[in-house]
Amino acid sequence: MTTIYALASAKGRAGVAVMRVSGEEAGTALATLTGKDVPPARQAALRSFTAPSTGTVIDRGLAIWFPAPASFTGEDVAELHLHGGPAVIAAMVAALDGLGLVPAEPGEFSRRAFENGKLDLTEAEGIADLVGAETEAQRLQALRQMDGALGAVYEGWRGDLIRALAFLEADLDFPDEDLPGGLAAQVVPALDRLSTEIRAHLADDRRGEALRDGFQVVITGAPNVGKSSLLNALARRDVAIVSEVAGTTRDIIEVRLDLGGYPLTLVDTAGLRDSEDIIEQEGVRRARARADQADLRLQIYESGEDIGLEQADGLIVINKVDIARPSPIPGAFLISVRTGEGIDVLLAALEERVIAMMGLRDVPSLTRSRHRRALEDAVAHLDRACVGASGELEPELVAEDVRLAARALGRITGRVDVEDVLDVVFGEFCIGK
Repeated sequence: MTTIYALASAKGRAGVAVMRVSGEEAGTALATLTGKDVPPARQAALRSFTAPSTGTVIDRGLAIWFPAPASFTGEDVAELHLHGGPAVIAAMVAALDGLGLVPAEPGEFSRRAFENGKLDLTEAEGIADLVGAETEAQRLQALRQMDGALGAVYEGWRGDLIRALAFLEADLDFPDEDLPGGLAAQVVPALDRLSTEIRAHLADDRRGEALRDGFQVVITGAPNVGKSSLLNALARRDVAIVSEVAGTTRDIIEVRLDLGGYPLTLVDTAGLRDSEDIIEQEGVRRARARADQADLRLQIYESGEDIGLEQADGLIVINKVDIARPSPIPGAFLISVRTGEGIDVLLAALEERVIAMMGLRDVPSLTRSRHRRALEDAVAHLDRACVGASGELEPELVAEDVRLAARALGRITGRVDVEDVLDVVFGEFCIGK
């Protein structure tokens, strides 16, 4: 296997840049660059790095040596801690290229860690999520997944299925042995319990996926009721153009917020009305489509407007109460974007909704659609196995369904049959990780 390298720190000027090298030639490359033997394992050593082709010094920094298998990838790994100037990095890249090393693809270090048994797929995905985490809740969820909490749940279920399969196959493979009768029927309670547990795990309102991707809040309402002004007020900066002219917003405008440690995407949309303008018609179509996909709608009305509570689908917000104050309406939020009245109350209600939807629980939530598809596949096979074990299917077919259910769970952690998903999983990573 080729020896790879990549900049593991961010690009651009910095005080320190970290270059990571992994593979069987990592030690030779480090010794060649420094003119000395590799330093003691996992100890930082001050070294001068020299370009082999010219003999000129590239930089003076730290070298750290991680011999296999006690490294992130499970291979020999060297880390070069350099000054973070673009010229230093370019010179080191040229030196590594000259030694025959190959630039790493996105996620290649983590992929090698998976292939060498250092990580399962859920842990690798947790690393990618941790690198991409923007809020405290995202960080905590990713860290828990990276530490193996989610993989442990799935591997526990898979282990139970393998034990059940052993009972079923014993009944099939040793019919002449003095084994307890009705082994297939004996495993039905265990299979039924597993099916129930997986269904409960699936019925999570997609909280793990929502936390990873962000809670979607769409602002809807008629033109000129203050949707863009509310977006700017909640974002605390000028994101959307605000005008007295109705229909200013014609396209989707998004802004990402950190709300109490949880990620929220706030979406401003075109005013909902009939129009002869083709562009505005398209804006209204997009607004309705985005509202249909939202986790929550903020339906904005002007004070004095007919609210139509019977059609409410989300939080009702009445704006411009500084101009005309309406009678209190149960469940509605009275605000004035102009004066700031009621904005804090609305934000608190939004935060409460977001936490209820995405708050972390004791059992880790699934975080990706591929997990969901595999779990649904496992439940389908388990349900068929339970029916078949009651006498409606041949024992061989019951065992095959249990085997397929175990394989579906194994695909999540990468234990079996995952070659087709590896490029998708590791393609999400940044280079150097």
